[in-house]
Amino acid sequence: MSDIIQLLPDHVANQIAAGEVVQRPASVVKELLENAIDAGATQVNLLIKDAGKTLIQVADNGSGMSTTDARLCFERHATSKIKQAEDLFNLNTKGFRGEALASIAAIAHVDLKTKPETAEVGTHIKIHGSELITQEVCVTPTGTIISVKNLFYNIPARRNFLKSNNVEIRHIIDEFQRVALAHPQIGFSLHHNGNELFQLSSSSYRQRIVAVFGGKTNEKLVPVEEDTELVKLSGFVGKPEFAKKSRGEQFFFVNHRFIKSPYLNHAVQAAYEGLLKDKTHPSYFLYLEIDASRIDINIHPTKTEIKFDDEHALYAILRSAIKHSLGQFSVAPVLDFDKDPTLETPYSFKEKQVSQPAIEVDRNFNPFEAETKQHVKSGRGNASSIPNSFKKNSQTWEALYTGISDENEVPTIELESEEVTGSLFTEETLAVKEHLDIFQLHKKYIISSTKTGLLIIDQYRAHTRILYEQLLINITQAPALSQQLLFPLNLSFSAQEVEVLSALKDSLEQIGLIFSLLEKDNIEIVGIPTLISESETQILLEQLLADFSLEIPESGFTQTDVLAKSLAKSMAVRAGTVLNIEEQQHLVNQLFACKEPQVNPFGKKIYSMLTSTDLDKKFM
Repeated sequence: MSDIIQLLPDHVANQIAAGEVVQRPASVVKELLENAIDAGATQVNLLIKDAGKTLIQVADNGSGMSTTDARLCFERHATSKIKQAEDLFNLNTKGFRGEALASIAAIAHVDLKTKPETAEVGTHIKIHGSELITQEVCVTPTGTIISVKNLFYNIPARRNFLKSNNVEIRHIIDEFQRVALAHPQIGFSLHHNGNELFQLSSSSYRQRIVAVFGGKTNEKLVPVEEDTELVKLSGFVGKPEFAKKSRGEQFFFVNHRFIKSPYLNHAVQAAYEGLLKDKTHPSYFLYLEIDASRIDINIHPTKTEIKFDDEHALYAILRSAIKHSLGQFSVAPVLDFDKDPTLETPYSFKEKQVSQPAIEVDRNFNPFEAETKQHVKSGRGNASSIPNSFKKNSQTWEALYTGISDENEVPTIELESEEVTGSLFTEETLAVKEHLDIFQLHKKYIISSTKTGLLIIDQYRAHTRILYEQLLINITQAPALSQQLLFPLNLSFSAQEVEVLSALKDSLEQIGLIFSLLEKDNIEIVGIPTLISESETQILLEQLLADFSLEIPESGFTQTDVLAKSLAKSMAVRAGTVLNIEEQQHLVNQLFACKEPQVNPFGKKIYSMLTSTDLDKKFM
């Protein structure tokens, strides 16, 4: 039998490795930004065209590379970060595998310009699909400029699986934010198709968070600080009242590296127990510094998961530190049974001046006056023994009753009737006896009588179906009416959320949501749909962003369908809302005027029929 196992060519091996390292343009951005940070850069500029499909360029002012290093960095397993296996358990840098640049060069056109500070000229290298095209001397500033063009040009199947530009740029922004938040001492900038999305200068952690997520984020943050032998914890958590439907603003950083950890996320959720509304998630930006020998970051290809040697202790420390901070800043209620409340000084006394107490003496006070009155009341005494002052007071009291007629002296008192009515129903039930064919049950279901039995309708699901079909018509055919606001409504969202709203702006205006301004840190709304109130606008947009957090479908029916579903479930009347007879009847009529009245937009049953035969069986 002939041999069938053979070694793969280098360019094929690099393309296979690229499948693990480079999943989308955001993966390239992450690798290049981390290389710039490892090079000691203080300023990193990221330039994107067509969501990274055409160009990804990272320019830094780091240490640069020599001519030999510039050529060698594109070889597989070539790295300056580790020299032996033991170094894997004491890593303090980002890129260490030596596969990133080799994988990127295998599936794109790469252009590299680099120069160390001590050299007079730099090196310019061009590589197309792992093949070296040119290597020459060039004039370039200290640092490195690397451009990745035409990603996946030689793997059309991978390129076809990329999502729309809106989706891909959101993933790039995600990676950019993670790196920028982990290194506030470094300046970053991001430009997409000539538009500036971020311009971040060197700052503190809090300033960087505010710069990334908007000025109104500052008031939402509560600082967290804890220093133990196991971990040094710092950062910020969001106040419970600002919790969101989505998990967008949740960041863990271990030794300045972004990680994902469901276990630690559960610790944060446990600290907020009893403080959050249902199905909402708090924001947090937590930085953990742990001895590098106590963690293993080499367990996942993207290095976003870390294994800790003592997760249980870390869980307890994280939970207690956040709980302590929420209580310390009066965000969470705290009970202290040892504190005497009488020793508390009210805040209103802060600016109050100290006044010297004064002693006042009532010189007309007579301790025997009460005793004298008591003797008179009991008949032990005569008129001659009553003091003149008491007689004078009696005349004064009598004057209060002058002018009152005899007929008003004794008020008429109506006693409670003890008549037994024998009725089994409350007044509320009797008031609707004329409309016994329809009524509301438990503020959730609408019961309607039919010729054959009872119709039980879930009011929330029914209204969701009605709104869904109406919104589809508004978006695709006839725009809905918009109620204009007397004063514009100003809201604040992150740059990533503004990108989503910008992509959906035309469709949102069709349903009556009119924007006068839609840019980073500032959204101004001048018109809202007639079905919602001004106070509900923020909730509606947050739910919309949560539904589009994973992906924005391409323009067409899919995007319209997802948008209509999201808005319908946000605007529909909830269980627990009381509806009058007219509203109940109108809801039922609208439901059966729909094209599909049996199920809501998410495929759940709207109503159930209970026939008279079914009722008869209940009494058998």
